[in-house]
Amino acid sequence: MSKINQAIYEIQSLDTLANENRWVNRLHPLVKLWVTILYIGITVSFPKYNLSGLLVMAVYPVILFVVGEISFKDSVRRLRLVLPVVCVVGIFNPLFDKDIVTHFGSLAVSGGVLSMITLMLKGILTVLAGYLLIVSTTIEKICYALRLLHLPKLFVTQVLLIYRYLSVLLAEANRVTQAYALRAPGQKGVHFKVWGSLAGQLLLRSMDRAENLYESMCLRGYEGEFYYGSRIKLRVADMGYLLVWTAAFLVLRFFPVLEVIGGSFVA
Repeated sequence: MSKINQAIYEIQSLDTLANENRWVNRLHPLVKLWVTILYIGITVSFPKYNLSGLLVMAVYPVILFVVGEISFKDSVRRLRLVLPVVCVVGIFNPLFDKDIVTHFGSLAVSGGVLSMITLMLKGILTVLAGYLLIVSTTIEKICYALRLLHLPKLFVTQVLLIYRYLSVLLAEANRVTQAYALRAPGQKGVHFKVWGSLAGQLLLRSMDRAENLYESMCLRGYEGEFYYGSRIKLRVADMGYLLVWTAAFLVLRFFPVLEVIGGSFVA
């Protein structure tokens, strides 16, 4: 399977997961979006040396992975290109902050090393939170929640169209590369001399497809905003989910949970 076909398959797999009939998927999209935003905001608000406090924030993705029956192995595989980039953040901190701030047994840990680990963990947790939102909520429901937050309809429409027609663009790119491969048998990849012409062909084909899509949208009554389906009502379970996680995040942020648990075992 080519890389383009693999990318198309991954997008379709995410759509399949988001459309499954799981309890997480049935929650109100605005509630899930708000919980995700709140989680990311609280996670990044931890001080750079507060690694013990940040570790307990992993409770949220762990519980969703387990209760929502979401494969952690597949998640890591899909995020294999994003997670290393996130982990690069703060990699030079040990070079600038060499003051010893704590000890793990006989091992002295500098502030740079501790802040680097904290930044990496923040990035990993926030990426996982965003991924869990995507695999449990369709793009239409996410856009519906964004409109409930009164985000501009132009912005929401752009988000929806980019996500929905990314696979269309990839399919066009796959046709172009396949046609090139048939005309250049035995050649590995695309020769750099034809990159410009192929990119131009892809642009022209994409513009033609976009024009056809827009005309189809107008024929179906498009007037500047999509219809995201019937209004989704908030249920008691949705409000309970929101209140429980909001309270849990606040407790985890302002209460030293790990220290209390460790102190109870020492005592």
